Amino acid sequence: MRSFFRFAGLVVALAVTLPAWCASKPHVVSLGKPQTVKIFFGQDESQSATVSVRPLYVDAKLKDYTMGEAHEVTDRQFVVQRAYRLNDSLPGEPTKQNTWMWQRGDWLLIDRVSGHIAQLKLPEFDAANSHLTWYRDFAAYYGTPDSGARWDAVVSQIGVRKPLFRKELAKATGSESSAGNCPAMKWERHPSRVTFSPIIGEPFTVNVVPHHAEELLEDNDSE
Repeated sequence: MRSFFRFAGLVVALAVTLPAWCASKPHVVSLGKPQTVKIFFGQDESQSATVSVRPLYVDAKLKDYTMGEAHEVTDRQFVVQRAYRLNDSLPGEPTKQNTWMWQRGDWLLIDRVSGHIAQLKLPEFDAANSHLTWYRDFAAYYGTPDSGARWDAVVSQIGVRKPLFRKELAKATGSESSAGNCPAMKWERHPSRVTFSPIIGEPFTVNVVPHHAEELLEDNDSE
């Protein structure tokens, strides 16, 4: 009987201590020293900009490269745009002389506690040309559908598959093909809203709440 109680006590002790042994250790997520590079964009890549690229480390291991400023979403998660190098060498050119071009990638959602890195799927987001502004977990940007035939004003939310708001602006030809030339979207709080100022057309404001957004229309009713 004494042996039984000793065995039962050992089982209880293991049940108490195992969760502590199995708990995952905290991860260290950091962005490295910035490096200034030039990127090209536009349909004919005739436009260029100078940006900062930084390596992304998890537990001192290189995981990816990032571009631009990070945005804190919560106390444990932040987003930052991915950067990558694309081989620009022509067929037949020596592989030892490969030419590499830095490119904008999709946005990454990074968890500081778990060290998990996820690629965000933002509807109609064009990594090369879309200009994006964050507020909380909302993103406002100029996007384009898969056909690339036009530019839309889009408001999305992290974790929501469909856009909260989408408004067709113009055909993606000529000067409209460079959404990056549009002024940055302006966010406000109380109430949460964002103002778009496209190159063509009048500025307009969108009221934004979780899972829903709609354009703020002027009251034209006569008094």
